[in-house]
Amino acid sequence: MRVLLLLFLAFGPLAAQFKSTVPLVVSPVTVTDRKGRFIDGLTAGDLALYDNNVRQKVQLEDVVIQPISLAVVIEANSRSVAVLDKLGRSGILFSDLLCGEGGETAIVAAADHVRVMQDFTSDSSQLTKTLRDLRMQGDGAAIFDGIGTALKLLDSRSRRRRVMLVIAERRDRSSKADLAYLLRETQRQNVAVYWLTYSTFLEPYTSRPKTVWDRMTDEQKAEAHKGEPGPPRPSKEEENPLPPEMAPGSLLSIFTETYQRTKVDAAALFSRTTGARTYNFLKQSGLEDAIQAVGEEVHRQYVVSFQPSAGDAGIYHQLRAEVRGRPELKVRARAGYWSVQ
Repeated sequence: MRVLLLLFLAFGPLAAQFKSTVPLVVSPVTVTDRKGRFIDGLTAGDLALYDNNVRQKVQLEDVVIQPISLAVVIEANSRSVAVLDKLGRSGILFSDLLCGEGGETAIVAAADHVRVMQDFTSDSSQLTKTLRDLRMQGDGAAIFDGIGTALKLLDSRSRRRRVMLVIAERRDRSSKADLAYLLRETQRQNVAVYWLTYSTFLEPYTSRPKTVWDRMTDEQKAEAHKGEPGPPRPSKEEENPLPPEMAPGSLLSIFTETYQRTKVDAAALFSRTTGARTYNFLKQSGLEDAIQAVGEEVHRQYVVSFQPSAGDAGIYHQLRAEVRGRPELKVRARAGYWSVQ
C-alpha cells in the first residue's frame, strides 16, 4: 500500500486532468487463499467494495457473455531480441489460453516507433506467424506510445472485457505520449493492464546464437527454396550463425540502465492501478508460465461495478475490496478512480 501511495503522490498534480465519461466504476477483483489458490463461487453479497472507506452496493458482471479483447504490446528493440525469439510459439497461448472462447488478440510492437503488427483476430496460427516474424525495429523503447496505440484499438471493442498485456522492460525510454492521458484512458475503458517484464542484462544470455535461417520470414524461406520438393529446408549458408544483435554489459549500457532506474516504474503503476499484476520472467518456460498465470487469473476473477455518487471532478477515490467474514483471504482490486462530476 505504501508503494501505491508514493505512486499517486508522484502524480498528484495531474489529478485535474483525469476526467472521464464512464457512468460506472468497474473493477476486476481477484480472490485467493493464503496459498494463492483462487476462490470461486462468491456472490455480490460476499464481496465488499469500499470507495474512500464507504461501502458500495455492487453488482457482478457476467463475464461469460463478455468475451475478451486482448491487446499485446511488445517491446521490439535491440535490448529485447532474446524475448522476441521466445515469443514465436506464444500465439496459441494468447488466443486459446488467455482470451478463451470468443476472444480476440491484437499485437502492437514498440521500439523507435509503434506499429500495429496484427489487428484483432482469433486465429492462433495467424498470431503465431506474426510473432515468429517479429524482428528488432530499432533501439528506442516507446512503450507508452505503444500503450496508447493499444488503447485506441481497444476503444472500438464495445461490450467486451478489455485486457492489455505489456511485454517490456519496466520503464519507458522514448515515448511522446502523455502518461496522465494513458492512465485516464485505462480508467475510461476499464482496461486491466498486465505487465510481463525481464532483465535487459540477463535476457541476451538465455537464447542460442541465431542463424541466417532463424532470421528469415516464412515468405523469404519459401521464395529462396521455390521449386524444391517438400517444405523449405535451410542450406549450409543459411545455417551460418549471425553476429550478436546487441552487446550486453557494456560500460555505456550500465550507465544508461542506472539512469533508467530514476524513471517511473510503469509496470507497477499500470498493473496495480488497474487491478492487474506484474510478472518477471527470464527463460522460455518462465514466459509461458507467466502468460498461463495471467490467463488463469483473468478467467477466475470477479468483475464488479457500482454507480459512484456525485462529487467534485478530478478527485481521486481509493478503492478497497474484501470478502465479508473471510479476513484470511487475499483480495486484489483496482486501486481507485478519478471522480467525473
